[in-house]
Amino acid sequence: MTTAPTTTQPAHEPHVADRHDLIRVHGARENNLKDVSVELPKRRLTVFTGISGSGKSSLVFATIAAESQRMINETYSAFVQGFMPSLARPDVDLLEGLTTAIIVDQERMGSNPRSTVGTATDANAMLRILFSRLGKPHIGSPNAFSFNVPSVRGAGAITVERGEGRTKTEKASFTVLGGMCPRCEGMGAVTDFDRTALYDETLSLNEGALRVPGYTMDGWYGRIYRGSGFFDPDKPIGRYSAKELDDLLYKEPTKIKVEGINITFEGLIPKIQKTLLSKDVDAMQPHVRAFVERAVTFQTCPECEGTRLAPEARSSKIAGKSIADVCAMQISDLAGWVRGLDEPTVGPLLDGLRHLLDAFTEIGLGYLSLDRPSGTLSGGEAQRTKMIRHLGSSLTDVTYVFDEPTIGLHPHDIQRMNDLLLQLRDKGNTVLVVEHKPEAIAIADHVVDLGPGAGTGGGTICYEGTVEGLRASGTVTGRHLDDRARLKESVRSSTGALEIRGASTHNLRGVDIDVPLGVLCVVTGVAGSGKSSLVHGSVARRDGVVVIDQGAIRGSRRSNPATYTGLLDPIRKAFAKANGVKPALFSSNSEGACPTCNGAGVIYTDLGVMATFESTCEECEGRRFQASVLEYTLGGKDIAEVLAMPVAEAEEFFASGDARTPAAHAILDRLADVGLGYLTLGQPLTTLSGGERQRLKLATQMGEKGGVYVLDEPTTGLHLADVEQLLGLLDRLVDSGKSVIVIEHHQAVMAHADWIIDLGPGAGHDGGLVVFEGTPADLVADRSTLTGRHLAEYVGA
Repeated sequence: MTTAPTTTQPAHEPHVADRHDLIRVHGARENNLKDVSVELPKRRLTVFTGISGSGKSSLVFATIAAESQRMINETYSAFVQGFMPSLARPDVDLLEGLTTAIIVDQERMGSNPRSTVGTATDANAMLRILFSRLGKPHIGSPNAFSFNVPSVRGAGAITVERGEGRTKTEKASFTVLGGMCPRCEGMGAVTDFDRTALYDETLSLNEGALRVPGYTMDGWYGRIYRGSGFFDPDKPIGRYSAKELDDLLYKEPTKIKVEGINITFEGLIPKIQKTLLSKDVDAMQPHVRAFVERAVTFQTCPECEGTRLAPEARSSKIAGKSIADVCAMQISDLAGWVRGLDEPTVGPLLDGLRHLLDAFTEIGLGYLSLDRPSGTLSGGEAQRTKMIRHLGSSLTDVTYVFDEPTIGLHPHDIQRMNDLLLQLRDKGNTVLVVEHKPEAIAIADHVVDLGPGAGTGGGTICYEGTVEGLRASGTVTGRHLDDRARLKESVRSSTGALEIRGASTHNLRGVDIDVPLGVLCVVTGVAGSGKSSLVHGSVARRDGVVVIDQGAIRGSRRSNPATYTGLLDPIRKAFAKANGVKPALFSSNSEGACPTCNGAGVIYTDLGVMATFESTCEECEGRRFQASVLEYTLGGKDIAEVLAMPVAEAEEFFASGDARTPAAHAILDRLADVGLGYLTLGQPLTTLSGGERQRLKLATQMGEKGGVYVLDEPTTGLHLADVEQLLGLLDRLVDSGKSVIVIEHHQAVMAHADWIIDLGPGAGHDGGLVVFEGTPADLVADRSTLTGRHLAEYVGA
């Protein structure tokens, strides 16, 4: 019998299992990365810096985190993988030392109207169990407190088996109590339709009476209504009988045959509710959104008073409060109420709920309420809400990946966020953070700086090491790390004022204020103090106001900067005019598209449970157009070559010579103005970083005719070096006669303002007041507010 040889290690050497203390990346080429190789220490906090578009997200999210998630997904059976998103392997030679990655990104939480802060964080699930156990009177199971579960009743004959084949028929009825308000169906708001916006009663259907987008008589919807047989399509709607009008507007789904095809007919109003009103208003096309805003009024449900809950759910109480009352409380107050409950029978449940609610307060979201719709949270609030479930986790040796966790945070709150990141690291986790703020970079154990430029000018490692080494490195980030804006020596005088009286949206307490016009006005205050409520609630909806918010740009992989900004229209027309052909030939989504790949440039092969394989189209070689279209040129370039140009090159190309196109040049000018000169015209929108998307939106909106521009945290995703360029852009807007109102936390923007409105003093019900208004110099001299103290420290006053 032989025994396997044992290897004994010298006492001073670490165990072989402890040597894997690095995450090694070799030859990463995802997006714009140029064969990047880097080694990241585990159980440390590594911050990735670099200008917007330099490749930070490509390295951290698209390479390291994506591969970790893909490998974990592969441990499941093929059957389970079929229900999971299939992830392609990143373009990288070698990845070693990966641990489980948990991604906490800035993606807005789904804007499903049924989703609230409580449902998104499981707080509502816990409260429903609590009320089903302790609520008086007892009304039923946790479903009786859910605004997403309707009540169901039924009655009829049932067959009871009584042994040896004997059966007996009995009558029975049952009721399953749900918490959904029957009037608003758990939405908290009811819709009322303006019939004059739905149809013109002086016209018949055949004359085009329906005014709903997409309901023309030539289209499928129109043919269904015209051929239904429930009303005369040649009779004006104003002369319909009560029965005919009811059928047109409200008829229940009914099987009919139209033009030999079996289809379901449904009244106009329920059809619109299902097809249009089930979508997020912001996601609609502009003409559809305009119709909804014109035809539909949303008002608080009169039966549930906006709580979404049925009367039975609101009648059951604990310590004098119903589940609707506690969901409407500020979370910091709710945490105190839960601590006051002493019920050993539900002890574990109360402990879990206390821990969850305390995590909200710890992370700086104590000012929210659980009934707040999740679609109304800002990017920063959504990211911190996602962080909550990880704070109390017992997991160690996990890689946490954060995308600018300080977004939307006042300087006062950044320290708290830094503490949370360090807590996660100190539990033995690897923390990777993409960040621009110097206060967050300062706590890093290890820094990786990407650059030197953006887009094709980036994608390489410029520096890796300590924060002190970064300062001395001479990279763009290193040079700007200690930049501090100075207070302006002189400020502009206002040319007028925008009056706000009695503003009481959300937590505002009857605010009266005059917002100066013709200047750069910055609205600031701690997160949750009421900044967005004041600006979006009282300024944004006025005439002549252009709002540029943080909402994501919606676009498929076929969308690019040229299509999004409207730049492609003048380019197509210029090509068509120069060659005497139709403009549609120069669209890869229309007649000019390569027939093999349908204008996508790539061919996607679905491999079932494996990741979809993507290969460059051999017919057009990725150019997306038919070969015959590429024979037409403008200024010596074909359409594919023009779409491959960076903005800066295209700006020169369309400025003069045969290709001179003033309409295209004006749009390119604005794109260069916001710092997107490196972006290629045909780059898919899905590959742009957060900062790039917002600046693209800014460039597009700058072309609109408006006297007042409202910007919601325009420094989001901007490198320190880019903030200076943004300030120059804001100055040019003001100098051209515009009024600019900016919601912002960045001290450089505050210092550059002509006028500051500071809200507070705290968040939630502790905020909602104007605590200061005046010039930045006065705010620094005053130092009576949190913002004033932090700004004074920033400018070294």
